[in-house]
Order: sequence, then C-alpha cells, then structure tokens
Amino acid sequence: MNTSQDGQGPTVVLSHALALDRHMWDELTALLAPRYRVVRYDHRGHGQGPSPDAPYSIDDLADDAATVIRSVSSGPVVFAGLSLGGMVGQALAARHPSLLRGLAVINSAPHYADRTLWDTRIQAVRTTGMPAVADASIDRWLTPAFRQSADGQAVAARLRQSLLDTDSLGYVRACEAIAAMDLRAGNRRITTPTLIVAGRHDLATPLAQSQAIADGIAGARIVEVEAAHISAAECPGELARVLDGWMQTLPAEAS
Repeated sequence: MNTSQDGQGPTVVLSHALALDRHMWDELTALLAPRYRVVRYDHRGHGQGPSPDAPYSIDDLADDAATVIRSVSSGPVVFAGLSLGGMVGQALAARHPSLLRGLAVINSAPHYADRTLWDTRIQAVRTTGMPAVADASIDRWLTPAFRQSADGQAVAARLRQSLLDTDSLGYVRACEAIAAMDLRAGNRRITTPTLIVAGRHDLATPLAQSQAIADGIAGARIVEVEAAHISAAECPGELARVLDGWMQTLPAEAS
C-alpha cells in the first residue's frame, strides 16, 4: 500500500473516499500533524494503490487497512475514514478490533438497500470513463455556497482532477464492493470507541445513514459538521477540532 506519514504523536490513520486518494486529507493532515502522527494511504485502484485485477469486497479493503496499520504501528491506532473510508473503518473494527483504540466514521453509510444507483454509475464509467460521473460527484461532494467561493472553486478543481485521474476499473470495482456491502451485523459487534461525523448538507450519505451507523454501534457518538459529503475538504478546520476533541477523550496510546 502506498502511504504518507506526517507529524509526531499518537498515530491516526486516514482512509479516503471513493474516486479520490490520500491527498484528499492534505488540509486536515496539516492541522493534525502538530499533535499526531498522521498516516494516509491509497485504496486499491485509487491514487498509487495496487491495481484491482479481480473483484473485491469492503472486507478485503478492511484487511488492506489492517496491513497498513501493522506496517506503521506496533500498537492500536485511531482510524478515521470518510465515505468509502468510513465503510472500510466499520468493517475493520468488526474484523480487527485489536488494531484500533478509536474509530471515526465520517460521511459514510452501513448499507444500501437499492443498488440501482451504483449500477448506473458503473455502466456510465464503463461506457465513457470517469468524466461521466465528474460533474454530479462534485455537486454531491461540496455545498453550492462553498463551490461558489474562491476557496471552494480551488478545492472543487483539485477534487475533480483527482476523480478524473482515478483508474476507471478501480472506480468500478469499488462501486461493486459498496453496492454489495452490508455492515450492519458487524457493527453490532464493534466495541471500539466510535465517533460518527455527519455532514449537515450531505446528500450522498444523509444524516439518516450516519444515524443508522450510530444506532448499530454500542456507545457511538454522533456529531454534525457544516458541510456536504467531502467534509475533510470543505471544513477541514471544523473537522480537525471535532476529531481532536474526541481523540483527547480516548484512553492514552500504549507506550
């Protein structure tokens, strides 16, 4: 797995969204690095991650994440994932609980009852490539007001380029994994301290999806931030404050 590491302190591993890469976390990493060792990595078929030659599941991505954690830390870490990364986090906490001392699930979902949306995206990308989903993705990822600001325009352009650079087969394989997932039973087994972060204006994974995750994980806390789907890009300062405040409540990292 291709990883980046910044900062010193307790280890936080960040897992990115569909059709993006580890650089989605650049702004958040800069805010957390003064107090934490921040590790980012690319999923299969994304960024510089391995090519997805065969179909895979969210559980397979969770096992990838476990491999990353074991390679960078001798003890349990905090794992924070957004969208696809949050799906990976849910599966990771169910499958590899000893690797985690905290789980943050950001702008994510535990299950999709109807896979039509995913099948439509898969067909569009198989037919005409990543440009087929670019405009609609940016519309979901960022609020209209933010996209119209100078900062928002720059962020949107950067995210759009990351999407266009994503391998089309990588995108298709990830969509297939998401369409087939059902994390609800695994969530009921999670004992890791868990924070759920919901975007107040998130149309891709609305508040009801975050609430469903929180309802399924014993003791989970849920917090809303002022953003759409890619909150790490739209409100990195607010998200950093939320994550830092929550991480300060976790048991200390083993020395």
